[in-house]
Amino acid sequence: MSFNHNVDDVVQVVEGVGVGILVVGGLFVLVHSATMYITRVRHPNTYEYFRKRLGRIILLGLEVLIVADIIRTVIVDQTADSVAVLATIVLVRILLSWSLALEIDGVWPWRKHEAVRDTGVCAEEAQE
Repeated sequence: MSFNHNVDDVVQVVEGVGVGILVVGGLFVLVHSATMYITRVRHPNTYEYFRKRLGRIILLGLEVLIVADIIRTVIVDQTADSVAVLATIVLVRILLSWSLALEIDGVWPWRKHEAVRDTGVCAEEAQE
């Protein structure tokens, strides 16, 4: 077994963890939200809860998948084409992460500190 083969195995494990986070976390949030909705004491913001938690699960899964892509490109496949593909993937995932963060928190990620300073409350706490 070569070093590249071992690293490729590690990358596959990291990718599996990322996919597992997306699948298991998504199912957990779905079941928990459905339970909240179905129970007699309906939570007034079940839909908002579902959206926020699912968005956070997606963000976490994307971060783990980015780590796998970086490991693969930096250690295993060090070509100009693979770096260009990595840059494109990271750019798309960053844009997706920013849009999800905006959707979840109601403010751009780089303006969170201003929202906390102005209101004294984290945007996440204000919406719950």
